[in-house]
Amino acid sequence: MSKVLVIAEHNGTALNQSTAKCVACAKQIEGAEVDVAVFAASASSIAAEAAEISGVDRVLVLEREENDPAIAAVLAPQIAALASGYSHVFGPSTAFGKDVMPRVAALLGVNQISDIMRVEGTYRFRRPIYAGNAILTVEAPAEATVVATVRTASYQAADGGNTAAIENVSADAELPTHTRFVGVQTGQSDRPDLQTAAKVVSGGRALGSADNFGLIYKLADKLGAAIGSSRAAVDAGYVPPETQVGQTGQIIAPDLYIAIGISGAIQHITGIKDAGTIVAINKDEEAPIFEVSDIGLVGDLFNIVPELTDALN
Repeated sequence: MSKVLVIAEHNGTALNQSTAKCVACAKQIEGAEVDVAVFAASASSIAAEAAEISGVDRVLVLEREENDPAIAAVLAPQIAALASGYSHVFGPSTAFGKDVMPRVAALLGVNQISDIMRVEGTYRFRRPIYAGNAILTVEAPAEATVVATVRTASYQAADGGNTAAIENVSADAELPTHTRFVGVQTGQSDRPDLQTAAKVVSGGRALGSADNFGLIYKLADKLGAAIGSSRAAVDAGYVPPETQVGQTGQIIAPDLYIAIGISGAIQHITGIKDAGTIVAINKDEEAPIFEVSDIGLVGDLFNIVPELTDALN
């Protein structure tokens, strides 16, 4: 029987939705037992959330002061030590997972599988390559632990309503002394989180300035949507990097994605392919974004966006 260890992502107080999506992926492995590991200084509330995820058999709690805040160099040795007896170790393909899981794979002496988008067998998976333009089938050796990240945009979060057992455990691991936490700099916003928002409004370089990006903010506020952007808009300094959507930004799967003044470069398209409905507004009718959009409006965004915003109640 396969045993899957899912590494929980959290902010120190609440569980990230990516964890439930990893569980959904893990449950695609036939007959798999799924445990969720929570590494924190104080994990009671986080563990309680994890225990409610449908499909979770146990929640393993590893509390120690060094786990707050979460540093990949500190978590990886503990995860590797805990991985003994597990056939698979999954983490989300988020900034957190991309940081910690390669270290875990290196400590276990295996190759990491990145961005699992479908499980086809116990050791057989599908993942995107070439910026999502091709899908590769990967088969891992059965005799080694499978360490992988899960493409969260490809999965719906597992339901709640579970009452999994919560156990306090320890991991016999020597923690590094060469890495220390200095600080976190991040933008503060009352808007929905880009990674988990159901609706996202994104702007591109065509906005022309940071001030003009106010059009995007106004429309997003009317819709209750998160703010996204193209790489070109970030590089131009219109918006902060955490808003960037695409291969080098965030890969998202909202129900509604509105791309305004975004041409549709391949690296941006990679980040939105799993969106439910894509709406594109661009004055260039030949823009690549129209090839993937469900609804396309050709015209001047400086006319269309204010009209659309005013029309919303």
